[in-house]
Amino acid sequence: KEIKKYVHTIDAVLLSYPDGSHLGALPYLVGKLGLNCPIYATIPVYKMGQMFMYDMFMSHYNMHDFDLFSLDDVDAAFDKIVQLKYNQSVAMKGKGYGITITPLPAGHLIGGTIWKIVKVGEEDIVYATDFNHKKERHLNGCELEKLQRPSLLITDAYNARYQQARRRARDEKFMTNILQTLRNNGNVLVTVDTAGRVLELAHMLDQLWKNKESGLMAYSLALLNNVSYNVVEFAKSQIEWMSDKLMKSFEGARNNPFTFKHLRLCHTMADLAKVPSPKVVLASSADMESGFSRELFIQWAPQATNSIIITNRSSPGTLARDLIDNGGNGRKIEMDVRRRVELEGAELEEYMRTEGEKLNRSIKKRDLDESSSDSDDELEMNVITGKHDIVVRPEGRSHTGFFKSSKKHYAMFPFHEEKIKYDEYGEIIQPEDYRMVDLGPETNGDDNKENGIKTENDIKKEKDEDVTLLDKPTKCVQARKTIEVHAQVQFIDFEGRSDGESLLKILSQLRPRRVVVVRGSAANTAHIAEHCQQNIGARVFTPNRGEIIDATTETHIYQVRLTE
Repeated sequence: KEIKKYVHTIDAVLLSYPDGSHLGALPYLVGKLGLNCPIYATIPVYKMGQMFMYDMFMSHYNMHDFDLFSLDDVDAAFDKIVQLKYNQSVAMKGKGYGITITPLPAGHLIGGTIWKIVKVGEEDIVYATDFNHKKERHLNGCELEKLQRPSLLITDAYNARYQQARRRARDEKFMTNILQTLRNNGNVLVTVDTAGRVLELAHMLDQLWKNKESGLMAYSLALLNNVSYNVVEFAKSQIEWMSDKLMKSFEGARNNPFTFKHLRLCHTMADLAKVPSPKVVLASSADMESGFSRELFIQWAPQATNSIIITNRSSPGTLARDLIDNGGNGRKIEMDVRRRVELEGAELEEYMRTEGEKLNRSIKKRDLDESSSDSDDELEMNVITGKHDIVVRPEGRSHTGFFKSSKKHYAMFPFHEEKIKYDEYGEIIQPEDYRMVDLGPETNGDDNKENGIKTENDIKKEKDEDVTLLDKPTKCVQARKTIEVHAQVQFIDFEGRSDGESLLKILSQLRPRRVVVVRGSAANTAHIAEHCQQNIGARVFTPNRGEIIDATTETHIYQVRLTE
């Protein structure tokens, strides 16, 4: 409701990262509140953002009746996006005439953006949240130092008083945890996001598995989310958005760092069951409120041999945050276990009956429409007036096309002609229609015939399965369950954000004139505000949610242009 008031006043949307916390509400705004304006994002934010949203929708849909937005809303929202490259300036049109926006690299997630907004001859605004100044395996850090003295910096205080472990120490801790667990025949659940930080972890683990001395070859490694295959495909095609190191290895040896040799891609729990244990599984979603990470937690938490690694701090109130704050140690957690199941028995019959009625109604309606249009066409032919032997159309009824566009009237018996189905590559063909019944004498006939028969049945089976998954009526079931967490629970920071100390140093280097601090606890916000006022002498604004601030300084700006 708060945002509904402002929807019609929004002239453009700038997306900084592809994850749920930065664009999660976009499909809702576009689909349900009717936001209609250009949306700007870098190419990876566009691609990976869709992956995040699809996965988020499926994760929630598989657990409860999720109606905040639909997949169509996601598509509609992403259709409005104007895709940009880094450092590509775009001049706004219409109301925003004279304003130029430029995306700059921010680290943290692939395609992550710091936005620089400049108006000719006036001030520049820099919007930089959640950035990461450190180089990582798959991303370069941001380069904020290049932006000297912006008039207004909008930043966040999320990490203001947070200290990070050294990268090497963190990686060693991660590896030790995994190795110990696997050697004790336990499974490791690593909670990750859909298409952002997961790339760093997947790349790192796959490299480790490649290393013969690590002794990991005997174990399995899997990535489990609803769109895992697509995420990896997109990652392969976006090497130019990644770190210099990956670019060099790709250009030199032509080996794509995201062609994983050891990482198995799974889309369902059934896929995962086929991967031999003990295994390390990267599962979405990171907050463990929905999706596969929650399902796996319910399965694996009771065994003491298993290990659960949480890689980022999610918002308070989520299961992941609860585990970070209070650990496991055999405590009991009450959880809602929700899942979507197929209808059976009486419910299925009831559903079929109501659906059948709906279908019948629509068929009857269609028949009526068709018969009426037929009779109209016949009428047209019969209206031949007076001496002229040309067809005169009755007035008021527009008719498109040159020829009579009716259904064919069959003289003898009705023959239904199969429509040829097309997709974007042309006619869809059924391979079965073109199977050779009689195989040539030179091949081994019997084997091939048997194989042929088998594959046809398999194909039919697969087809049936596909149909059933999509079209089967389902419902959601819910149960309270107490889970004893005996598995080892550890938080290892793979968030890829600058920590507090670096944040303050960067602010001191930038020396912005005014700072707006968004997002962050009251204590963190105060910490940043104090630092800015004392060390930089900047005016600081700390707006609350829904508050409007006026950060203008110069009230009268005159531009003087001298001609010769």
